Amino acid sequence: MANPVVHFEIGCKDRQETQAFYSDLFGWEMESHEHASMIVPEDDTGISGHISALGHEPHNYTLVYVQVDDLDAYIAKAEELGGSSIVPPTEVPGMGHFAWIADNEGTFVGLWKPLEA
Repeated sequence: MANPVVHFEIGCKDRQETQAFYSDLFGWEMESHEHASMIVPEDDTGISGHISALGHEPHNYTLVYVQVDDLDAYIAKAEELGGSSIVPPTEVPGMGHFAWIADNEGTFVGLWKPLEA
């Protein structure tokens, strides 16, 4: 796959309560950080993810992140195809950059560009 899905995000209002729900439901181990609860992959059978409470709308969502090599180019291409930019390229210190786009019907999708190796 040229641009794989590499991460997912679950949005909520109450991060601690939602973390407990998914931990109890699926047995997921999580590490709480300042802005997110990172879901610790047990082995190489799944993708990484996190739970986040933005503190504003949208509260309840599930988002997948697709890895790309150029955030701006993919945002521009999405706009050419009838989509839009929702969150501009934003740095995750020490890891990379992400952005959110909406497709032609308004569904949100995340874009991820890791730091160069």
